[in-house]
Amino acid sequence: MGFIVTNLALDNRAVVRFYNKRGTAEQWIKETKQAVALTRLSCHRFRANEVRLWLSLIAYNLGNLWRRLALPTRVATWSLTSLQQRLVKTGGRLIQHAR
Repeated sequence: MGFIVTNLALDNRAVVRFYNKRGTAEQWIKETKQAVALTRLSCHRFRANEVRLWLSLIAYNLGNLWRRLALPTRVATWSLTSLQQRLVKTGGRLIQHAR
C-alpha cells in the first residue's frame, strides 16, 4: 500500500497508470546506466561521444533482443546487469578442487 501525492487533474486510475509507466521508464534508464554505461561520455570531442553513445545503444538493444528471443523464460526476466554478470562475465564454474 502506498500514497501518490500529485496535482494532476485526472481520475484515480489514470494517475496510477501514469506513475506506473513512469516507474517503468525509470527502471529502463537505470538499467542502461548500469549495464552499458550509457551516461559515460568522457571524451572531449562531440563526435567521439556520439559514437560512444550509439555503441552503447546498440549494445543495449542487442542485449534486450538476446534476452527476449534467445534465452529461456525464467532467465528472460533478469536485468541486463544480471545477464552480464551471470552469463557473459562468468567463464566457467569450479566443479572440483584439489582438496
